[in-house]
Formats: sequence, structure tokens, C-alpha cells
Amino acid sequence: MRIHILRGAALTVLAWIVPWTVSAEKPPFSSSRELSLQISSLPEAKLGFTQRLTFPLLQGTGPLTADNNIALALTAEISPVSLNVLAETVWTPAAFFNLSAGGRIGSGWNVHLLGQNLYGIGLNREDGSGRAEHSGAAFDGLLWKVQTGAALQFDLAALIPGDWHHVVARTYHEINHRGYTAAASGESWYYENDDGENCNGFNYYGNLLMGYQMPVFLTMAGFLAEGTLYLYDTPNRTRWGDEKMHWVFSAIFNFTLTGNLSAALLVQCKTRRNYQNANWEDLYYRRRDIDRSNPLRLTFYRAAVVMTCKL
Repeated sequence: MRIHILRGAALTVLAWIVPWTVSAEKPPFSSSRELSLQISSLPEAKLGFTQRLTFPLLQGTGPLTADNNIALALTAEISPVSLNVLAETVWTPAAFFNLSAGGRIGSGWNVHLLGQNLYGIGLNREDGSGRAEHSGAAFDGLLWKVQTGAALQFDLAALIPGDWHHVVARTYHEINHRGYTAAASGESWYYENDDGENCNGFNYYGNLLMGYQMPVFLTMAGFLAEGTLYLYDTPNRTRWGDEKMHWVFSAIFNFTLTGNLSAALLVQCKTRRNYQNANWEDLYYRRRDIDRSNPLRLTFYRAAVVMTCKL
């Protein structure tokens, strides 16, 4: 059994799946707080607290600019092997477009549970026999990320008003730089018990959401496609397919349980690499040879639930 920590930008996309409406009265400042709990079928867990601040900015009188604002979100989160602080600022200059910038800093520790080693932090190195070897101790470095991105979004109800006309679409694209302070250039490292194939450097992330919002208990049903591409270079990276896009596909269902409590269900599949090596699982990942005739396969990833309570 391999235990992971629930992560992924599919979860942050949920914060944007709300009806886009125009308010008749706009206070000069608004504040909100929320508590979130993420669990999944792997199993995995993460608890987070978020403070949101929203400031009206360059608002107009038309429907495209009436809700223009700049929003700040500050989040503290903890998982069984990590502790993180996140910040993000989003500027909405028009109803269909926004720009964002943010970052994350944290650290982790390593746990032995049910016969498994859970690596919240540390280097992923090759031992003398060609296998993976973890190197690192609790809080021996900082894991950090900075990013900037832009999003385009559309709601059919803006053109054809009606409670049942919310056919929505959103696409987001981001450039980020991730790092681990204990890793030298080109060294691989773990983050929250993932596969340990991260390196310090730039990455691209993008997603596309298509959904339908409803004024009932099931408030939204949609499909989300996410792609991640490593933009840094590592020697001989085409050998194991490091230059290929990583894809995650999700079916998303949002539910309103009470006025302050909501839930989201995600069922996800992801691409995995196919290797020529018969014993590829026993090899350090840079020793694997990708199957060039059939490099990727689509596999079930997880089912996840995100509970959010407004405080």
C-alpha cells in the first residue's frame, strides 16, 4: 500500500466554481474565512484554514466590470507529513479574465506507518544497486514555490440570463518555479510523499474546466483536464519520458449541504508512463527506459472528497 497526501490543482479550481453574478451593493471591503478537509481513497488527508480579503478595484457600471476586484487568500495547511503556508493574489479587471500571483513555503517530516515509509521531504537518489534511496531528515530544508498565471472564464447566463443557464467554462495557465533548499541543481526530491521526480526549476501548469451549475442540492457537475510540464532540463531525460506532459482528468461534483457547509467529489484518472524494463518498479526512475511505441497509459488515480465550512 502506498500512501499519498492529497494535493493537486484540481482542488484549488473548486474555489472558482461559483455563479458569477452582479451585486446591487458593493461594500468597500469584504472578509471571509473557511476551513477545509481533504480526504481520498488512497488514503490521504489535508486540513487547511483560509482567510480571504476582497477589495473592489476599478469597478465600472457594466456587467463586465461591475465586480472588478483584487482578492487576497492566505492559507495555512497541515498533512500527516507536511506543514505549509500559502498566499495568492488575484486581480479581476473584467468578468471573463483574471491575473494571479502567489507562492507557498513549508517543510515536512518522514513517517513510518503500516510498514511503509512516507516521505514528506528529502532527496531521491540512486543507490549502488540502481534503486531509489531516500536521503533527508525532518525539517532539513524548505519546500517552496512561486507562480504567476492568467485565466479566462465564461458563463452562458451572462448572455442568456436564467438560473438554469449557467453553462460555464474556465481555462487557467501558469508558470511556476519550485525548489527544495537542500537540493543541488539536477537533484530529485520528494514533496508530500509523491513519486520523488521533482527538481528545482520552472514548470508549466494549465487546466480546462467545463461545467454546468444548477440552483439545487447538486450545484455543479463538470469535467476538468489538467496538464503539467517540467520546463527545466535534466541529462538524458528522454530516456524515462521526463519531457512529456503529465495529465490528470477529473469528474467534479459540487454539493451544498447547508448554508455554510459544502462538499466536492472528484473522481480522477491520470497518465502513467509505460516502460520497457520488466523490473522497472525496482529501478531508480532515471534508469528506466520508456516504451516509445506506447509511452503513456491512462489509469485510475483516486476518488477525493473536499469538505469546506465557511466560518
